Amino acid sequence: MDTPAVEVVDLVKRYGATEAVTGLTFTARRGAVTALLGPNGAGKTSTIEICEGFRHADGGKVRVLGLDPVSDATALKPRVGVMPQSGGVPTGARTAEWLRLMASFHASPIDPGVLLERLGLASAAQTPFRRLSGGQQQRLSLACAVIGRPELVFLDEPTAGLDPQARMAAWDLVSTLREAGVAVILTTHYMEEAERLADHVVIIDRGAVVVEGTPAELTEGRREVRFNTDVPLDAEALEAALPAGSRVLASAAGGRHEYAVAADEPDALGPEFLATVTAWCASSGVLAEDLRVRRRTLEDVFLETTGRELRD
Repeated sequence: MDTPAVEVVDLVKRYGATEAVTGLTFTARRGAVTALLGPNGAGKTSTIEICEGFRHADGGKVRVLGLDPVSDATALKPRVGVMPQSGGVPTGARTAEWLRLMASFHASPIDPGVLLERLGLASAAQTPFRRLSGGQQQRLSLACAVIGRPELVFLDEPTAGLDPQARMAAWDLVSTLREAGVAVILTTHYMEEAERLADHVVIIDRGAVVVEGTPAELTEGRREVRFNTDVPLDAEALEAALPAGSRVLASAAGGRHEYAVAADEPDALGPEFLATVTAWCASSGVLAEDLRVRRRTLEDVFLETTGRELRD
């Protein structure tokens, strides 16, 4: 089927005088993981809730599996899995019985026992929800979202609070969903998770898309020079001394000042670029310590494009 799993065109959402989503446009393919990333307040939650049919849009078009998420909600519910970040399970419900109840609502569910084993919950099968650890509660929510074999699943912070072993199990499950042709919309604050799982990344800020592409496209060929100093530098002056399109990002911690210098053109960051950086520092009477060149990560792209930390 050629139609996208999710199609959002010029989406607008207002809360009083505040426009939380301002003309947002993106698509999510079937059989692919789409990561929707952004700092707190960027408009992610409003966008996802509109796609899930929990909120009405104030403008634009949203189609989920080719249908309207509000007017066609009844037809969509059996085909879409939703994992909330928290809540939704009665505190006294036991893990296995709750998952069996969720399975009973679907025509061809995954065997609850298989999911319990897959997500490391078999030992907690008879444990009431209130006595599960935060990580176990998170894994049960993930199991509930996928047990009906959905065509599309929304995962909100699926590995928040999980230990490394449980996180790997969750990642493996997401990869299995993709291989089965399921579309996954992922929101996460873990850039490693997005870089590891996503086929397509959409970074939004202040209600609009600021950059999108595959993780490889967003980071390919992009390198940066990093170094530390014991005194602050004039970042704007350093930037002016470098080739056009160069950027200098500064941060400080523990009495040290760290600088990341990047160029728009991958080939620009070569020996001459590095020599210009070190020569400028020398002319300013500053020693550039721990100087290194490294490939930029998705988190670097996020910080550069939004200008904000992942969590404000």
